[in-house]
Amino acid sequence: MGGRSALSRFVRVEPGESAGLLWSALSFFFILAGYYVIRPLRDEMGASAGGGFALNWLFFGTLAGTLVVNPLFGALVARTPRRVFVPAVMHAFAASFVAFFGLLTFLDGPARLAAGRFFFVYASVFNLLVVSVFWGFLADLFRSEQAKRLFGFIGLGGTVGGILGGAVTVALARRIGPVPLLLVAAALFEAGVLCLHRLAGIYHVDVGAAERAAGSADGVPPGTGALSGLTLFAKSRYLLGIAAFLLLFTVGSTFLYLAQARIVRSAFHDAGARTAFFAKADLVVNVLTALTQLFLTGRILPAVGLGPALALLPAVTAAGFFALGVSSTASTLFAVQVLRRAAEFALVKPAREALFTVVPREEKYTAKSFIDTFVYRSGDALGALADRLVAFLGLSPLGFAWLFLPVAAVWVANALALGRRQKALANEPSGV
Repeated sequence: MGGRSALSRFVRVEPGESAGLLWSALSFFFILAGYYVIRPLRDEMGASAGGGFALNWLFFGTLAGTLVVNPLFGALVARTPRRVFVPAVMHAFAASFVAFFGLLTFLDGPARLAAGRFFFVYASVFNLLVVSVFWGFLADLFRSEQAKRLFGFIGLGGTVGGILGGAVTVALARRIGPVPLLLVAAALFEAGVLCLHRLAGIYHVDVGAAERAAGSADGVPPGTGALSGLTLFAKSRYLLGIAAFLLLFTVGSTFLYLAQARIVRSAFHDAGARTAFFAKADLVVNVLTALTQLFLTGRILPAVGLGPALALLPAVTAAGFFALGVSSTASTLFAVQVLRRAAEFALVKPAREALFTVVPREEKYTAKSFIDTFVYRSGDALGALADRLVAFLGLSPLGFAWLFLPVAAVWVANALALGRRQKALANEPSGV
């Protein structure tokens, strides 16, 4: 009761929700801490990959990687209960960090450059998959109404973890170098797995044969085949709408990311300095996000609805393009990325994850992972093509900002439509 009273100061928690809420937040804390140790290292390798053209090709390599991973993940989901495959994905990711530590430590010259580029692609694919699996698991455990109240607080757990990961990276990147941080990230992911096991126990996930005999869906793998995610995605207008929102988001994000690589490469000439710059940006983003998630997210989402919250992102993105069009400096880039990503993580991300609470279980895992990986990285590839096209046409950053305005308008309309559809599905008697 005391714990619930303390939580109630920040989030509208109902009886019986506290334990699940806290273990969910703690799981995300460790997962995002590991992610934010890896992210600056990945970004530094992208910035030093050999120029903008090489970085563009890395985005296409990442898209190809998602084509390989999605059928494998679909096959895993079709054969394995949730209690097994959710932590298995995290274990595999942690083990891979140790392997990359060995490669990047002992290789040199062209071989190390190739390993660094492969790490960029690998981390870009599996970072998305891990976060998608985590939120798909939560969308399976929490109802739509709960998601609007609680996902912001769970996101806060990840934000605080991101602050820890960013602070660790800022403190150690120059002292021990970026590569040993891979071992830190592996340890953090393993801690997250322990918390996920506890969360699964609280909700009695896949509890055993007795429940299966009684007709429960628990214990039954939630997937039906390697390509089930693609099939379900193609048949659902709602999922196609979510994919369109994410595609527009990633096109804009990639364009900003490539501009970031150019600006940072010209402003900082040392790998440690670049890694520290990225980590400082992550740290400020996470502090702003934490304050919003702690005091506002759980109140704003139920009050304004998912549609207006989602529509915030295109507005901020358009404003960011205009700011960079006027002043393409490291300080402007820092401000744009911090404000945009804080808005994304504090409001837009919880709202987007809440969209999946009203779809069937298989869609929460297979179709969601397809959207969160392949569609996301397709946006990266389109953004990379847009960047090359803008360069070919000689379009100025300010000219691109004006060109982006009608895209932003379509994006806002899509966001509002998704909010209306989610509300309708949540109110249906057969809704999840």
